[in-house]
Amino acid sequence: MDLQTGKLYWNTTFPNPPSYPCLEKDIICDVLIIGAGSSGAQSAYYLCDSDLSVVVVDKRKVGHGSNLTNTALIQYLGDKMFFELVNTFGEEYTVKHMKLCEEAINDIEFANQKLPFDSDFMRRDSLYFASYEEDIRKLEKELYYLQKHGFKADWLSEKQIGQKYPFKKRAALYTYEDGEINPYKFTHGLLKQASNQGVQIYEDTEIVGKKLEKDFATFYTKSGNSVTAKKVIVAAGYEGLEFKKEKNATLISSYAIVTTPVEDFSSWHKRTLIWETARPYIYMRTTADNRIIIGGLDEDTNIAEERDSKLIHNKEKLLHEFNKLFPNITVKPEFYLSAFYGGTHDGLPIIGMYEEFPNCYFIYAYGDNGLVYSMVLSKIIRDVIIKGSSPNLNLYLQSRPKLNK
Repeated sequence: MDLQTGKLYWNTTFPNPPSYPCLEKDIICDVLIIGAGSSGAQSAYYLCDSDLSVVVVDKRKVGHGSNLTNTALIQYLGDKMFFELVNTFGEEYTVKHMKLCEEAINDIEFANQKLPFDSDFMRRDSLYFASYEEDIRKLEKELYYLQKHGFKADWLSEKQIGQKYPFKKRAALYTYEDGEINPYKFTHGLLKQASNQGVQIYEDTEIVGKKLEKDFATFYTKSGNSVTAKKVIVAAGYEGLEFKKEKNATLISSYAIVTTPVEDFSSWHKRTLIWETARPYIYMRTTADNRIIIGGLDEDTNIAEERDSKLIHNKEKLLHEFNKLFPNITVKPEFYLSAFYGGTHDGLPIIGMYEEFPNCYFIYAYGDNGLVYSMVLSKIIRDVIIKGSSPNLNLYLQSRPKLNK
């Protein structure tokens, strides 16, 4: 799959990452993880403290799939608004999901503190503004559920927004204790930690075939070797759809730029994450080396040629949207990309467990909070593999119940 095109940023922030060999022998293990991006790294991290033998393979270098285009805004609110998820799944169900995402942010922060090298995790507040007059009511509903269930959120009026930022919007929610991270460093850090604790990691090892039995699975590599495992986690990102199509999953295209460094952020209140109620929406964050990431302009296409043909135009449009909010900050797009972006029809990520794939777990951490979702799903699968069950598994199974179908 042609995942992305452009001049990429994250790999320039960590020019000499750990490297791993190609698999050149047949091996047997307890757990095979296919994919060494965010989901695969988080799965390995959660399993490395166990007594299980764990193997990770990836057809590329570690973190060189969609991980390189992950803009890594760490939030618990997502594409589908809180009240919209309540309409689909019910209030109790939705609150459990939101609390798990909030917990995952804490888990990410804790993991980062333990890793062999820093992943630039930083707590950030978020500004979520109304793009149109009719969206104010949506934010009011959102605030109701947030405050009802103990999530810290405030309402900002047009005047209050103008006091904090060089722009005014009709209204906004101000939420606390979200975050930002370098996803490439984080993935490498998690896998280095896992490797230090005995997890075997193989790069440039493409899976091209499989044989699934009742009690184990064997996957074959392009070089002719095999991995036989009791359990398999398919954490292949959007390429997981090449292993198993999932009808609830969607694949579209998105765009982002990373600017030249900024000297003065004094007009940007607390360097908050910023996003809006429009769909598709524009979002922005800052980086550890004082750049700005601006993304959005999603296009309903899963054809790489169509996606990439709009890159130059959308690069300039993203900069224009930023300049409308921060006319006092002068930047240029030093890095830019077009990439596939996965979501789900119902707004929640998916753990796929299918009859035709016995002993396999598929992580579809699709949506705008993919790194957070990966943490949630990896933890659940860890519990299912080690403990035999998880109270949260049914929230994310592809067969999950809905109030409104």
